[in-house]
Amino acid sequence: MKPMNSVAWATLALAVAAQANLAQAREETAPRSAADAEASQIDTLVVTGTRRVDRTAFESTAPIDVVTQDALNSIVSDEIMDKLAATTPSFNVQRLPAADGQAFVRPATLRGLSPDQTLVLVNGKRRHRSAVLGGRGQQGVDLASLGTSGVSRIEVLRDGASAQYGSDAIAGVINVILSTKTGFSGYAQTGQYYEGDGRKTEVGARYGLDFGHGGVIVGSVDYADAEATSRTRQRPDAVAFQAANPTIAVRNPVQRWGQPDRIVWRGTLNTILPLTDTVEAYAFATYSDMTGQTDFNWRNPATDTSYRTSPAFPGWSLNQLYPAGFAPVFGQDETNGSLNAGVKGRALGFSWDLSAGYGRDDVDYVLKNSINASFGPQSPTAFDDGSLIQVEKTLNLDASRPLAWSFLAQPANLAVGLEARQETYEIKAGDRYSWDVGPGAAAGLPSGSNGFPGYAPSQAGSWDQTSYAGYVDLDLPITDRFDADIAVRHEDFSEFGSTTDGKIAVRYEVTPDFALRGAVSTGFRAPTPGQINNTRTSQGLNTTTLLLFTSGRLSPVNPIARALGGKPLEPEESRNLSFGAVYRRGGFTGSVDYYRIEVDTRFAVSPNFTVTPALRAQLVAAGVPGADSLTTVSYFTNAFDTRTQGVDVVGSWKGDLWGGRAGVTAAWNWNDSKVIRSKPTEVSRLARINIEDGLPANAANLTLDYGRGRYSGMVRARYSGRWTDAQANGAADLIQTFGGRTLVDLSLSAELNDRFKLTVGAENLFDTYPDEATFQVSRGLIYSRNAPYDTDGGLYYARLSATF
Repeated sequence: MKPMNSVAWATLALAVAAQANLAQAREETAPRSAADAEASQIDTLVVTGTRRVDRTAFESTAPIDVVTQDALNSIVSDEIMDKLAATTPSFNVQRLPAADGQAFVRPATLRGLSPDQTLVLVNGKRRHRSAVLGGRGQQGVDLASLGTSGVSRIEVLRDGASAQYGSDAIAGVINVILSTKTGFSGYAQTGQYYEGDGRKTEVGARYGLDFGHGGVIVGSVDYADAEATSRTRQRPDAVAFQAANPTIAVRNPVQRWGQPDRIVWRGTLNTILPLTDTVEAYAFATYSDMTGQTDFNWRNPATDTSYRTSPAFPGWSLNQLYPAGFAPVFGQDETNGSLNAGVKGRALGFSWDLSAGYGRDDVDYVLKNSINASFGPQSPTAFDDGSLIQVEKTLNLDASRPLAWSFLAQPANLAVGLEARQETYEIKAGDRYSWDVGPGAAAGLPSGSNGFPGYAPSQAGSWDQTSYAGYVDLDLPITDRFDADIAVRHEDFSEFGSTTDGKIAVRYEVTPDFALRGAVSTGFRAPTPGQINNTRTSQGLNTTTLLLFTSGRLSPVNPIARALGGKPLEPEESRNLSFGAVYRRGGFTGSVDYYRIEVDTRFAVSPNFTVTPALRAQLVAAGVPGADSLTTVSYFTNAFDTRTQGVDVVGSWKGDLWGGRAGVTAAWNWNDSKVIRSKPTEVSRLARINIEDGLPANAANLTLDYGRGRYSGMVRARYSGRWTDAQANGAADLIQTFGGRTLVDLSLSAELNDRFKLTVGAENLFDTYPDEATFQVSRGLIYSRNAPYDTDGGLYYARLSATF
């Protein structure tokens, strides 16, 4: 079905505006709708971006979005990043089928910057990274490892905050606040796409127990079983192969492009234990277990080199095993857990907090329906390709106290803190047949498990980095209307040295309901042990020739990479500027904020270097897996500087309407990124296009909630503007610009009684699809896998929730 046009948008906007003017707002302590709850959050105390304990989102010196539990529940997806993308226009998440580990650990970005340039916290404590590195070298947090049943709200700070929190907070901070609510709540949900696939079952529950004197323990569990989707056409070469071989049954389609099969368990535990009148202990833990699998490119028996014959294996051919070709099935088994514990209290005028944290992400890779052709009939068809492990340990001491200075309108707030952190990255080798070179390699049979060569012992190892930091944060209420916040942080890293960053944020209250705010700051993102030491061998398909190619990525400190121009990685450094205004009156709140973020020495993958016979000999001698069949090699490098600027506009209204309660939220983001300096030999034309145009410059959402009596409903429109996909493909560059799209969601709810509520609805109600990816026809792919939104069409669902 065609997407909504400008007339439909205008009609919807006018209807909402008319309804918003029909009634006066009134206060309500327990909002019932998602938009209503969002609107009330402007006066909710926030803990992100401030060291004070009495500041609301309206009073903050920087823009903070508060995404409530109601808003999270209004999104069908079981993954937090999809929920944030639907409610926060400057937040984007991509779904990357057939992209190795990124098919499961999806890259999510704030304000168009890299996924690892947004800091993620849980209960204000740093969340550990994923063990998976993205295609451009990013190593961010796997938000999909966090369930939502145990979440109270999510605070999104849209401003640089490295001076307050340290590395990674260039684009902003996402703080996931766990619930301390007692009692029981739970839900069961099922849904399926209009196409008849992708059935998903979700079940979640939370239970909180109050054991007196402010003590509480809250546990939650979420389960999701998601079946695969397929938006695929048969490959033309598969059609030709079937015609030439009518006696062979060729699967249609021979490979699948879509969401992977997934089974996920997620859990949280949050507890507070008072020890004395002034001291309490606390602890919280998260755990997730995800298994999933997805298809890789089909291997055509007529052209794939694995089907060659070799004197080493007389009478054997891969046609005996896979006469109709094969599409390797890539699987990932991930366990992700964290534990934080601490003691906090008050003494000598200070509030203090001493805590320790541990986080670990284990990613095990497996491959089925494949072959190490260089071993011929000796090769298994299923492989253990190795493991990636990320471990982080953190120790924090934070303290704050009010300072009553006579020249200030109110007491200042002084906060100081120390942090020690150790980050370890480990690669474990896969089984021998996943990486070794067999006797058939001399005849051109490729080595390694076909589709995803395993990690070899030469790539395995463990590397760590330690850092020590100290900060000072001073909040100064200079007058009753003017507030300033000054923060300075110094941090020293074992791998590259030290950095000092600062931030000044101010807010001027023109009236009690209207304020101006702004901030300037510097920031940084430190290179990780994984980025410094990870190496990888990957395979792709040339869309023109339909022949496989194998690429290698070396560590930037590898002697071969150094000879090609590689250098030790340096931190990415930023300069942030923002200013805006916030307004509230009655049931309406709104804000407008401009931002400008300049980032120097950003990470990229170097251009591909063609593997010559001499270079191949070096790679083979160094034990690089698949070196016998590598066509190109590359490495991570600090390659370019960027400038990102944009505007966020957010507004919400709540009030009485037609005998019920209504709520409206609207948000728009304009984001523009430019490469302003680069090394001529380090940033390709395609990389520049993806940085500048790979995400929509304009994104918006509009949500209308209405409830009366036991019944309520919600309609949401999500708009994504034009964007461009640019991919390398052998000798040809694949570039295509895609038009904007609007996706509409609708849900209706009925309270069956005081404890149960039934919701039915549809996401992407009008079954809207993006433009087709014309350059991918030869692969059977219909829609670009780099789209900034799901490309599976409409989905209907039903949800039963309960509260006791």
